[in-house]
Order: sequence, then structure tokens, then C-alpha cells
Amino acid sequence: MSNALRFLSVDAVERANSGHPGMPLGMADVATVLFTRHLKFDASHPNWPDRDRFILSNGHGSMLQYSLLHMLGYEGATIEELKRFRQLYSRAAGHPEFGYLPGIETTTGPLGQGLANSVGFALAERLLNSEFGDGIVDHRTWVFCGDGCLMEGVGQEAISLAGHLKLSKLTLVFDDNRTTIDGATSVSTSEDHAARFAAANWNVLFTDGHDHEDIDAAMEDAKRADRPTVIIARTRIGFGAPTKEGKAVVHGSPLGSKEVEGLRKNLKWHHPPFTVPANIREKWSIAGKRGSQIRADWERRLENSESSLKNEFSRRINGALPETLEDGVRAAIAETVDKAAAAPIRKGSLYATQVLAQSMPELIGGSADLTGSVLTKPEGMQVVVPGNYSGKHVGYGIREHIMAAAMNGIALHGGLLPYGGTYLTFSDYSRPAIRLAAIMDIKVVFLFSHDSIGVGEDGPTHQPVEHLAALRAIPNLRVYRPADGVEALECWYDAVSHKGPSAMVVARQSVGSARLTHRTDMPSRRGGYVLHEAKAKRDVTLVATGSEVSLALQTKALLDQKSVDAAVVSLPCWECFDNQDAAYRDVVLGDAPRFAIEAASPMGWGRYVGSEENMYGVQGFGISGPGPEVYAEMGLTPEVLAKKIADRLGEPQAAST
Repeated sequence: MSNALRFLSVDAVERANSGHPGMPLGMADVATVLFTRHLKFDASHPNWPDRDRFILSNGHGSMLQYSLLHMLGYEGATIEELKRFRQLYSRAAGHPEFGYLPGIETTTGPLGQGLANSVGFALAERLLNSEFGDGIVDHRTWVFCGDGCLMEGVGQEAISLAGHLKLSKLTLVFDDNRTTIDGATSVSTSEDHAARFAAANWNVLFTDGHDHEDIDAAMEDAKRADRPTVIIARTRIGFGAPTKEGKAVVHGSPLGSKEVEGLRKNLKWHHPPFTVPANIREKWSIAGKRGSQIRADWERRLENSESSLKNEFSRRINGALPETLEDGVRAAIAETVDKAAAAPIRKGSLYATQVLAQSMPELIGGSADLTGSVLTKPEGMQVVVPGNYSGKHVGYGIREHIMAAAMNGIALHGGLLPYGGTYLTFSDYSRPAIRLAAIMDIKVVFLFSHDSIGVGEDGPTHQPVEHLAALRAIPNLRVYRPADGVEALECWYDAVSHKGPSAMVVARQSVGSARLTHRTDMPSRRGGYVLHEAKAKRDVTLVATGSEVSLALQTKALLDQKSVDAAVVSLPCWECFDNQDAAYRDVVLGDAPRFAIEAASPMGWGRYVGSEENMYGVQGFGISGPGPEVYAEMGLTPEVLAKKIADRLGEPQAAST
């Protein structure tokens, strides 16, 4: 059975003339034991909610997973797809891609991200178990990883957090082949992995990665542990290859026809490429159906559960929003308009999460040790503590990498909607996970505060400048920058209503209320709207986001005194605005000269104002000093802006686009 996986993997890599045969050859025995004896799943119902999750963190070994899916009978994992490995539009992509084939729980490939996702998967299981009980939620998360996942910094963050939270249903199998692309691991590391895991409160086990009974015993021990387990499986990369076994060359290149011929001889596999004998296929088919009765029993338990519990669980797993949510948001918007007052936008964001949490028990907050600064924890939201998972707010510690990646895992698990916060300048630490969330199109909200030079005294290291442009450059990510508490409510509601990922970016400093009138259409959800129209025909349109909307309104007032009739457009989400029809966008932006105001890099603004020269922002980095003085030093005051715009209007303007 293990050799069937080996040769399907090797044959696919050979046909593609591209791929990584070493890991599938080395880990086929471990995979066989896991899927035939321990993993709880049913290949005919791949999305069964109480299935065990399997994550291939060392995703370069993707052919091992595709071979497993094929042999187990997962729909779509056909022999034809394996033959098209790494070809254009093949479902057997170069690395496992979420949504391409059933049974792939997350997109992996960037090393360490799958391991980090697994912490979110395991945490989500415990959080849901605390709500719905053992009869409905009781499963494990199994992960394969290699040296690369443990070398990446996010890997250490994942190990540390999982051990702290005592995620006992998480088992990591470390492919200890002591080989990387550059050669033996001794080239770059000499650490004691067992001691490292033990220090982080993990259960540490060892096994011979090619001895099925030894592997089985280790996995049984892991299932009895009261904390996360790492099984250090000593394997040989390229197992069976006559001249390449144990060598770096087998990691990422096809074996070549002569080596494959020798491999077939060594492992006594005398079958043509992509051919598996019927008796071996039958054994794998039986393994694929092994969990069918367990799944059927679970379905009966759910069906016989109290109707309120059953309905709520089903709603959560299906990702449907609560019926009370919209009314709650609308009531909060009306109250916020009526009580308009200057306030930090981060406080408006906090209030929005509190409103959402009242209707959404699936909302899981968190912070990278900045709960009181980013304001991620609404009143009454309890903290998750080791061994007690009834809380809704996760203390990720000073670990932005794992926070973002774990949130992806929570979202992918299903039944929960995660958000977590840090400073915008540290979004760089979260960027790999944000990018993967966008690739996978999963619902997760990355919350960032302290969003501009308004941070002031903390200086250039903490004053984000290029970060908005960098986030907006990620395809399929909605980046929101609300202007006040009303827009924060609308943007948050849009984010949780949207199927994909969002970045919520909010200011630390206090600003005046921008929305002073009631609007039932929640215009922020369209990405951009006319906040304040010109008195007559527009002479100019001022476009702004976030805290600079208040600055644009003050600038408009001064332009009015100069007999320049200005309209102010709030543009909280470029991606939402770009999704509107052209007629709407044209009405909002108008045909008068346009100028943008945002305390950030001007990159990208040309699409709305005709030229990045028409955007008043920040060139270079920030400067240390009180926030208002930094704004003044950068020329971002109403007086300076009004004069510059009035002077520019006296010059010929490039046509806005």
C-alpha cells in the first residue's frame, strides 16, 4: 500500500518533469499508517464537520497527498488528474491548493504556514467542543512537516502557542530526514528538536518512519496525551532510490528514468507507470470507507440533538449570518449618528465588534499582546485560557505571524469567524498569512490600528506609510479604512457579510464625526460615496479615507471661503468601490478636478485622481513627535491643503480618470 503511494508520486513527477519526489518516498509509510489506522474521515463525505483534519505543511510533497486522495476514492482525484500534475489548470497543482480537490484542508507550500494553520484548526475544535459538546465536536488535527517548517520563524511561534494552550488533539509528525535543498541539515542547524518541543510543553515521541507497527504505536500514544504531541519520525528521503536515497538531489527534481527503473527493482514494484494492482486498490478503497459508520453515527446524534443546538451548529458550519445581525447593526448606526462626538476610530471599531458579538457567537477575537491598544476585546468577551476554551478572545502573545496564520486555520475549520489585531506597521509580520487568506478566499478579518503618522511620538518605526498600498496590492483582499464610528459599523458589517478576507484599518487618534445624518443604505458598503456634496456645481472633489476624511471636511470649509465649491468623497474601501458599476463611480467622483488626502504613500491613488501628484500624503517615512505636529510637518493641515489645492486649480489640470 505504501509503495502504491510512492510510485504514483514518482510517476507523476516524472511525467511532469517537475516536482518533489523525495518527501513522498520517505513519508509514504507514515501516511499509510495514519490514513488506514488512525485518521477519522469518510472519503465519500469529505466535508463531514467532525472529521479529523490532515494538513500537509511541507506542501512541496503534494504528490503524496494527491496519491492518497486518489487511492482513497476522493471525488475528482482521478488518475487523469495525477497524470496532469503541475500542468495548467490541473487540480493536482504544484502545491496543495484549498478548493482544488476535496480533502485538501488548506493551501500549503510556504513553509511553516500549514503548521501554523494547524494551531487554528486545533483551537477551533476545542472552542466549538466547549459550546456543542463531545457528541457533536470531537476530532483531531494531524500535521506532516519537515525541517523547513521548523526552521521558519512562524513554526516556533506555532509550537509555543500550541503548547501554551494545551491543544492535546494536535499531533505533528516531523519528517526527520535531516536533509534540505542545500544538503544535510548540519549545513544550517544543530538544534535539539526534541528538547525544543519539550520546553514548549509538547509531548515528544520518536518512531522509525519506515516501521508500520512502530509508527502505529506512536500515534496511539499521541491520542492519549494531555498536550500537543510531536512524533519525530526518522525517515530516509528518497526511500528506495538506488543512488539518490538520503541525498539532497532527490528533494526537488525528477529521479530520471534510470533511477526510477532502479527504484522499481529495489521495491519489487513491477508495474507500468500509474498502474496499481487491483488487490492493493481494494485495500485502499476499504480504508477510504473506514469512517463511514462513524460518520453515520455522528449524523444521527446531530439529528437527535435538541433542535436549537442542531440548528445553531448547522447555521455556523454553513456560514450563514444570524437573522438578528442586520437589525442590531442598523440600530447601532442610528444611535451613533444621534450621539455624534469626536472619538478615536479604534473605539468605533471596538463598538462595532461588540455589536456584532451580541448576535454572532461565532465571532472569535484576539490580539498580539495589544488588546488595550488596538481595542480588540469588547466588554463581556471572555479570554481563552489553557484547558478552558469557553472564552472568545485569544491572547496570541507577541506573535503576529502565528496570529494571522492561526486565524486562517480557525476560518478554514468552519463554524467560527476570527479577527485579531495588531498595529498596522506590523502587518508586515502577518503578510504571508494574509496573502494565503486571499488566495483561499476565506472569511477572516485582520484588524490593524495605529494606522498613520498620527501615531506621533512612537516615530518612523511605528508610523505606517507604505502599508496601505502593500495591503491594497493583494488581490482579493478588502482593505477598509473607516472615517468614524458610523463607517466602522458599516465596514465591519460588510466584512463579516463578505465571503472573503478583509483588513480593517483604524486610527488611534481622535477625530470628529464625519457622518452626521441618517442614511439607511449603509453607503460605506459600496466602498465610496459622496459624504458632502458641493453647494452648486463642483469646482473640485476631495477624496479621503479614514482619519483624513475629517481633514478633508476642514479643507472644504476653507476652500468655501476661497469661493472654491468642493465636494468630499469618503472612500473607505477601494475594492468595494471598484466593484460598483461605472455609472455609480462616475457620479461619486464627478468630472471636476480631484485631489486625494491620505496620510500614507500616494502609490495607487492615480486610478481615482488622475495622477499620484494629485494625492496629498506622505513621501518617505514619518518623524518622531506629537501627532498633530507630525501632520503639520508633512503639510497635512487644512490651511496648507486648501492653499495648495486653490493654487493647483489656477493651473491647467490633467484629466481625471
